[in-house]
Amino acid sequence: MVRPGLARRPDATELRQTYDRAGSTAPAQVMDAVTLLAGLYLAISPWIVGFTGFGGLTVNNLIVGLVVTALALSCASAFGRTYGVSWVTPVLGVWAIIAPWVIRGQPATTATIWNNVVTGAIIFLFGLGALAFAANYRQHEHGRRRGVGSPGGEW
Repeated sequence: MVRPGLARRPDATELRQTYDRAGSTAPAQVMDAVTLLAGLYLAISPWIVGFTGFGGLTVNNLIVGLVVTALALSCASAFGRTYGVSWVTPVLGVWAIIAPWVIRGQPATTATIWNNVVTGAIIFLFGLGALAFAANYRQHEHGRRRGVGSPGGEW
């Protein structure tokens, strides 16, 4: 039986623990919290900004916002188990940015464009930041275990 992703690696438990430690640091938690709030806002933005008459964009923002919220919540609580799907968050941020022009229905208004561009940019930047932070944390911790960067090669 072939196990996908992290499960087939011999150091799976160690990697999962490293990602969990990275996800539990204060900067990572702040990035996940901002992403979660941006996702919640995107989900309810049609009612806040007032474009519920834009059927396709309203449904899109609701679904994408809820997915971003769920991803941010899962990454904040168990990054070691969810890091494999965390790359989806920045992609959804880009989708939120371009959605007013792509989704059929009423033409995009200034309010819908600003709403989606700003919220999508926040989701993209903080989602990408969380990914970069986790990768940097893992690389730094991996180098520390091997003794890289210390005189004589050992700690």
